[in-house]
Amino acid sequence: MGLVIFEENKPFVLEAPGNGEFDYMEAASEVFEADFFRFIKARSLLDELAETYPTPRKKEDVPCWFYVAGNLSMRLHGVQAFDAFPLVVRSGGMLQAFGPEAGRKVVHPETGDTTIVCEGFNRKNHYDRETPCDSDYLRKMAKDTDARALMSWFGQDGVRAFQRRRVFDPEGVFIGDASYLFVPDNPHYEGSVKLRFDEDDHPLSEEQYRKMSDDQKIRCQWRRCYKMVTLLHTNRTLDFFFFVAVKVVSGKDHECPVLYGLVKRFVETVGQGVMKRLILDRGFLDGKAISLCKKQYGIDILIPIRRNMDLYVDAMALFRESDVHWVECKPRKEEVKESIHLRPKAISQREKKRQEKLRQLKQQQAPPPPKEILLKKEAAAIGEFRSWSSCTVPLTVVANRENYADGHQETWFLIDTKEVRDPSQPQQEYHLRTSTEERYRQLKCFNDLTHFTSRAFSMVVNQVVFIMLAYNLLQFFLLKRRRKELNKKTLPRIRQQLLPSDNYIIVYSQNYYGLFRPFELVGFVVMLNEEARKKIAAKCRRIGRELNGVLKNPRPP
Repeated sequence: MGLVIFEENKPFVLEAPGNGEFDYMEAASEVFEADFFRFIKARSLLDELAETYPTPRKKEDVPCWFYVAGNLSMRLHGVQAFDAFPLVVRSGGMLQAFGPEAGRKVVHPETGDTTIVCEGFNRKNHYDRETPCDSDYLRKMAKDTDARALMSWFGQDGVRAFQRRRVFDPEGVFIGDASYLFVPDNPHYEGSVKLRFDEDDHPLSEEQYRKMSDDQKIRCQWRRCYKMVTLLHTNRTLDFFFFVAVKVVSGKDHECPVLYGLVKRFVETVGQGVMKRLILDRGFLDGKAISLCKKQYGIDILIPIRRNMDLYVDAMALFRESDVHWVECKPRKEEVKESIHLRPKAISQREKKRQEKLRQLKQQQAPPPPKEILLKKEAAAIGEFRSWSSCTVPLTVVANRENYADGHQETWFLIDTKEVRDPSQPQQEYHLRTSTEERYRQLKCFNDLTHFTSRAFSMVVNQVVFIMLAYNLLQFFLLKRRRKELNKKTLPRIRQQLLPSDNYIIVYSQNYYGLFRPFELVGFVVMLNEEARKKIAAKCRRIGRELNGVLKNPRPP
């Protein structure tokens, strides 16, 4: 089946409204999504991902590229239920970028109205379609896809696709982390477990719970959950964020072996030399795994040590007895370059008053107690540290000391598998890890990472994988379009910033279309005769009603 082609012809299209007749009208409000899909299509990313997708179907009634594109479109809209797909595909930029399959005009026998319909990718249905395929097909496709195969596809074929487009930075900085995915208290969520968490959503063992006070125990609660372990790629200036691996496991599984398994698979997929620096939290302390990463993969690991470890006691004693040189850690000032958007004078004045009010309120606040006033940060390093028996590679221990106004000091330690020349550098590198936490927050709060629409494990994994894939592709889109200042923004903010400054209304007539500014079209319509204006008003009301919900078929099955 071919695609219907619409040619721009503004004078021709103007003749139709002049007689009160036109085929369809829509606002060009989804230029961002259309440009996004044109971008990944032009670079063959969509085709490449579709070719390697672990499809459970022996025969594809619907092309796999459309399934992948439809899944991505839902995630860009913040929609997770496949029931909403018809509205998403008609109101979004997919059809604008790809064109509806076998699009044709259909005249309603009762009203005489003309609409554009899609026959889809097969002739099994004997009625006019509102979308190229049914939402049930997409749902069944997602549910039948093996969850483990899907995560492997994301971490292998997806990573290879990005590697071929030279996405990976030569610095080779990667961050590993884990997070809990909470679900409703329903035992039918496949693979989920119920754990006790404190008020900060940290899991508690029975021993930890017993040691808590009564007030603390009241704030604890049992929650059903999964655990998600990820690998994130970035650089030291945080110009981009790419998830290169993800694995969803039971909430009770320890994240440490899962993470190092993802590292191994990544190195096997892209080869050595891509991942050079791995920054981890103390939950991933494993001497044997750290040694393996250094010796076999050539990866230097930066990780803090826990206070309850013998390693911490040895490090504290070493720094007390040794004559080490402490270096003051000065915060690095980063210039944030934002795109300049001229504001109306009234808004600028209001913002100026708001900032002045905030400064006044801050001055009125009581100063913090001396124990909370940080005076300076210092760092010192000692190399060739071999006190950790399970780790067979030499370590550099970096002591980070914080001095407060009341005279007390707080010290915490980092261990590094590479030689440290500047003791202040590891601390700055470790703070890059907070970028992962911010990515988790954005995905959960603005991309509905935790609002699952199915209890099947395959559907949970499908939602996680495609949200992260959409996030990666959007990061790639912003990077190549030289809009990396938007890479840290939330999805709604990105959509807002990428919408065109000039809004257009698209009018279709036969196989032609015209782009009109709102005031231009209104000025033309008011000059028409009364009969033509009534016809246009009636058709606009009908189109408006259809856009408020899922569009109905032109005629019943």
